Amino acid sequence: MPLRFLITAGPCHEPIDRVRFLGNRSSGKMGIAIADHACRLGYDVTLLLGPTHLAPLEKNVLLKRYESTADLDLLLQSSLEACDVLIMAAAVADYRPVKHTPAPAKIERSPGTLRLELESTPDLVAGCAVRKRPDQTIVAFALESTEVLRERALSKLKRKKVDMIVANPLETMDSDTISAIIFDRASSVNEQSINAPVEITKSAFAEWLIERILTYRTASSPYPTGDAIETQ
Repeated sequence: MPLRFLITAGPCHEPIDRVRFLGNRSSGKMGIAIADHACRLGYDVTLLLGPTHLAPLEKNVLLKRYESTADLDLLLQSSLEACDVLIMAAAVADYRPVKHTPAPAKIERSPGTLRLELESTPDLVAGCAVRKRPDQTIVAFALESTEVLRERALSKLKRKKVDMIVANPLETMDSDTISAIIFDRASSVNEQSINAPVEITKSAFAEWLIERILTYRTASSPYPTGDAIETQ
């Protein structure tokens, strides 16, 4: 049976009222490129995609849409069990407005300032790591400033207890290219990274990343890794 990929992509929109939201600049390009490439290789692919006008090109990608972190959390809870590889490429919100009941349909303009009370959102990838089976692989993403990229990516790898983490600089957001490094569980000991080719398209990086994931699963897991693929 082919590997089953569960991929998240795109931004989260956290509602302030029924008109406005807090969001980020994620386009979803990276996660969509990964989903398309995995599908072209013949794998079973489910893509959880946030509010973006983009969509996968491959017809066989099972597409499920979400808006907020809470929406994505529910989809992950219902979908995690059925996947072999989870790739968390979505730009999940770190904070959201505290909900007040009843929530206003629209906050009207008034003179002076408006204060929003924010609360932390759940750490979705860490929550998935707690529930993962030994035969599952979880790949997280870390978007950081270049000067702290390696340090923070390694910290997140250890803290969130994922198998691999893709560290990419802030300039990657909404860009068509990416320059990234990967750390896996062995990196928590030797702090060695795997460097992707510099400034490659996100489509090319998707191919490179999936090869790295398959190599990691073959090297680290006694469980079947699904259908093999040939690489040049």
